[in-house]
Amino acid sequence: MSAQGEVRGPVRWRGAMEAALYGPGGFYVRPGGPGPAGHFRTSVHASPLYAAAVARLLERVDARLGHPDRLDLVDVGAGRGELTAGVLAALDPDTAARVRPYAVERAARPEGLDPRIRWVPEPPEGTTGLLFANEWLDNVPLDVAEDGRYVLVAPDGTETPGGPLDAADRAWLERWWPGGVGPGGGRAEIGRPRDEAWAAAVATLERGLAVAVDYAHARGARPPFGTLTGFRDGRECAPVPDGTRDVTAHVALDACAGEGAVLLTQREALTALGVHGGRPPLALASTDPVGYVRALSAAGEAAELTARGGLGDFGWLVQPVGVPVWPGPAASEGTGTV
Repeated sequence: MSAQGEVRGPVRWRGAMEAALYGPGGFYVRPGGPGPAGHFRTSVHASPLYAAAVARLLERVDARLGHPDRLDLVDVGAGRGELTAGVLAALDPDTAARVRPYAVERAARPEGLDPRIRWVPEPPEGTTGLLFANEWLDNVPLDVAEDGRYVLVAPDGTETPGGPLDAADRAWLERWWPGGVGPGGGRAEIGRPRDEAWAAAVATLERGLAVAVDYAHARGARPPFGTLTGFRDGRECAPVPDGTRDVTAHVALDACAGEGAVLLTQREALTALGVHGGRPPLALASTDPVGYVRALSAAGEAAELTARGGLGDFGWLVQPVGVPVWPGPAASEGTGTV
């Protein structure tokens, strides 16, 4: 391992990602860095409307739970705590006073974070409320397969064929990535570690709703060449596991989903939570010019969060634990209960 979190020698991609992202000096844990926001833009960074929507979702979950004395908010893959802080700011004071917020992150706690936020390395056990994982699963390390064998990667990103797939990974591909096994089967990303990570996170929730939001693809349309890529300084780049960049791959959310889960697009989910990109009435410009400019700005941000071909196409996996599945009607753009 180098000072930058670089892996030495050709290894399977899962080990290379673990070292590059979370090893000593790795991308997500390196002290003093700008954090994820310095390298790529998520929905959290795009607009405070996103945190406000998550706050509304938490309020709906709260109502379904009967307004318990303690309401937990667990932000998994919290970055620098931006979403957790934004949700707390968007809640009404009475609800915020009952919320016990957790930011789950492997990096050190950032300076200046709201003291109410508990900074923890793993989701706490026995919570009641909302567990929300925004762009976390795409950074859970996974292996890559090609022609029925593992792909090995060197520190400079050079790939070579590895050994044959083990039984568990082969079985996962046969079920969830048709055509991803055997000679001529193309390239596939083995999402089994993501399934296991999500199941473990959901298991910490005693009652409430667990939501994973991420780049996603479905069983009937897996990308034939995979999705592994990198991000650095705001630009997409080669997925070199050297600790200087994010290394990520889209998530097979349908494979992660437990019984009774619902899969939505972000466009559907945010629309149900009151985020709309409609332009404010032009008459408002005459009666309240400042209000019109503010509403116009919000409409632009809402349009970005829900845009087809962009953030609006992100997948939302909504998993209930002892509550109704989705506090709002599911739309009909190819979504439904798993």
